[in-house]
Amino acid sequence: MRDSGLSDAIKAAGGVTELARRVGIAQPSVSNWDRVPADRVLAVEAATGIPRVRLRPDLYSEGFVAGDVDDIDSDRAQEYALLSALLARAPSQALLSQLAELRGDASPLGLAHAALGEAAKAANVTQVEREFFDLFIGLGRGELLPYASYYLTGFLNERPLARLREDLAPLGIERVDGNYEPEDHAATLCEIMAGLAGRRFPAPDSAERKLFEKHIAPWMGRLFADMERNEGVKFYRHVGTLGRVFLEVETEAFALAD
Repeated sequence: MRDSGLSDAIKAAGGVTELARRVGIAQPSVSNWDRVPADRVLAVEAATGIPRVRLRPDLYSEGFVAGDVDDIDSDRAQEYALLSALLARAPSQALLSQLAELRGDASPLGLAHAALGEAAKAANVTQVEREFFDLFIGLGRGELLPYASYYLTGFLNERPLARLREDLAPLGIERVDGNYEPEDHAATLCEIMAGLAGRRFPAPDSAERKLFEKHIAPWMGRLFADMERNEGVKFYRHVGTLGRVFLEVETEAFALAD
């Protein structure tokens, strides 16, 4: 029997088949769910607008992170979760409406938030879906390939992916059935960082910094910069700015921790 959170998500999406399409997995996988799996909560939230606290109240409180997490790490977890959602699929109208409420201060990150909010307010779902398709899917391939292997070697499924899998294995993190993207996809890496920052994974304190410095810092800033410079997109240029600025903040913060 489906729990209420999953039922709400299916209703919001317009059915099991549509939810599966939005999340990017096979329809039978969603049909077999009794509740939204923990590693799919962020994707389902982004696809349907149903907040994660309703999807999995056993995992998420109103603060969206669990355990003894300070405000800074809570904010970081939400930032990574947002980037993950926007890199995994085009945002739904519900998510665009939420983003339109973003405000910011005079800091570079605050200005990036405000600009993304304005872009979301001016955007429509069809336009943003087209931008996402052109950037990351395309006819044959998208303009950008958001994978560590490609940015670091020029090819997919290369040594950077193997090294990432070696480092994720001790944390018990592996690709789930129905997810056909390799783990070095930018959306997956951001989702993992959200889990680490929010203390969702039983991992040593060093795991977060190791993942960032070894598997994110060497290339993901270039991906966001490429998005930011792309004159053919409107909404996703601002996603690129937010991602680039946020990674710069993360890099400085980890350096100061020495």
